[in-house]
Amino acid sequence: MMDGNINRLLSGLPAGAGLAVSLRGAPDVSRGMARFDGSERHGSILYGILRNEPRRSPIAAVRLRPPAVCSCVSEARAALRCPQVTSTAASAVLLKTLRFVKNVPCFRELPPGDQLLLVRGGWAQLLVLGMAQDGLDFDTTETPAERSLLQRILVGTPAGKALGWRRGERSGVPVTDIRAIKGFLSTCWGLDISTKEYAYLKGAVLFNPDLEGLQYQRHIEGLQREAHRALAEHMRMVRREEGARFAKLLAALCALRSVSASAVAELFFRPVIGAVDMEQLLVQMLQHGKEKRDG
Repeated sequence: MMDGNINRLLSGLPAGAGLAVSLRGAPDVSRGMARFDGSERHGSILYGILRNEPRRSPIAAVRLRPPAVCSCVSEARAALRCPQVTSTAASAVLLKTLRFVKNVPCFRELPPGDQLLLVRGGWAQLLVLGMAQDGLDFDTTETPAERSLLQRILVGTPAGKALGWRRGERSGVPVTDIRAIKGFLSTCWGLDISTKEYAYLKGAVLFNPDLEGLQYQRHIEGLQREAHRALAEHMRMVRREEGARFAKLLAALCALRSVSASAVAELFFRPVIGAVDMEQLLVQMLQHGKEKRDG
């Protein structure tokens, strides 16, 4: 079952179809990351805004209340313009990214439970980083808007169907999620990130100490700090004249955290593998690689 799903990721492309995807000629992913081995050993800010509203009369409250947004209005959504071609290209990036992750020595040294948590928690961000490195761009088209509940009633839609629009009838991904992905890709391409820089960025994303259930949380936190430190040292040596570059790359990582894993799965993989549990597929792919290596 697992091999069938993996095979479906890269199957079904006619000859030459890959030319429809924009590849920007970035370097190969695996070469840079293999150098990030974590051999050199060495918070988040939360605030609340409290505001006491003065009491108003009911009439004043009505006058000052902002206009309510009708819950019947759906957010704009979009889908891939060339789903088969783009999904297959993204699937190739995912497979390469997982191979690359499994070849990081300090990742292999972690217990299997922590490995699974890190992959399940960071696969989408790592994939988008891989897309940026490989220069994989994509085009989307807006999906048809749903009728509101009021519109369905007015045109005579049966009551049962009129209520059915609320749950998953419309395909596609919210446009805001697509803008977040494309905005991050544009930022990376504008910064002209090198292979080594991509490797260190992937290390910082992969070793996320904020995931719940990690057995070696402090050790993973140290690995993330080491990735940041190695990135900073690399830029001091190679890009000394770009003093603000490190801050720009960290800001890009912050923007990457806003990318929704569910949106990535829906946009890039549902056209190829359908309604498959993406996290379960990742677990199978990770374990499949371990079985091959152990065998």
